[in-house]
Amino acid sequence: MATVPLGFNIDAPRWDQSTFVGRLKHFLNITDPRTVLVPEEELDQAKALVEGCRAGLVPPGSSREQLLYAKKLYDSAFHPDSGEKMNLIGRMSFQVPGGMALTGCMLQFYRTVPAVVFWQWVNQSFNAIVNYTNRNAASPISLRQIAVAYVTATGTALATAVGLNLYTKVRRAGAGPPLLARWVPFAAVAAANCVNIPMMRQQEIINGVVVTDRDNNELGRSRRAAAKGIVQVVVSRIAMAAPGMIILPIIMERLEKFPFMQRIRVLHGPLQVLLCGGFLLFMVPAACALFPQRCSLALADLELELRDSIMAKHGDKVPYVYFNKGL
Repeated sequence: MATVPLGFNIDAPRWDQSTFVGRLKHFLNITDPRTVLVPEEELDQAKALVEGCRAGLVPPGSSREQLLYAKKLYDSAFHPDSGEKMNLIGRMSFQVPGGMALTGCMLQFYRTVPAVVFWQWVNQSFNAIVNYTNRNAASPISLRQIAVAYVTATGTALATAVGLNLYTKVRRAGAGPPLLARWVPFAAVAAANCVNIPMMRQQEIINGVVVTDRDNNELGRSRRAAAKGIVQVVVSRIAMAAPGMIILPIIMERLEKFPFMQRIRVLHGPLQVLLCGGFLLFMVPAACALFPQRCSLALADLELELRDSIMAKHGDKVPYVYFNKGL
């Protein structure tokens, strides 16, 4: 084995994470959908290389580029808290291929209640896997809590989608704007995200998440930190879906008026899937980059008991605490 190149820290961010542009570059790197095609053996090799680099030893001849690529694969496939390999469907790098298929189908098959129910159910099942996979792994959740979160979020999405679907049919019968019906899937997705994510991560709200100082020394657990992180994740997920699910229906509404589009109705679904993919290629990293992954909270905003405990041990040397907000 050889030593790590002088001055190289594999865990140091390549881009400034205090700026949106820096975070965007970071997430463009680790949400690259091409990484879902990387074989399991190569992912395991990347993890071994990263862990070796952290220990100060790498295979002879390892270049900086090889180390950075290994870190890219590691960040895309392994959980930042536990270091465990995440399931393929739950990885953020799978959001483009998975999300484009589901979003495209929801936008295409919105006219009948059975279609709305089926695709909302499939989408919420997908979201439940993503939310569980990207939770703060320091807060375990039971199978019962997972089931309750899944049923609640799915029920919310279905109630919203079916209710709005029936409402827009009444509006259309009264000469209401037809575009409203195309926006029903987004309303359902947004409503479900407001339920699915907090429910799937309820243990964080109940027991708090681990907070640390700037040097990653553990200081305790905070429920307020958990709430802040979850709210930011909800906003990010809604922002991730919004452009494609709001703008694309407008585009399709206008395109479908052209004679050539009316002749190729069978291709409307695949076309929407591809266009959704175009939106998600940018929106997945952009939405993840809205807020820092390593979230901070002012000491003054913590629970009184935790704040007093930190003050007693560290005085005024810890003005902020830090925690992983999840994705």
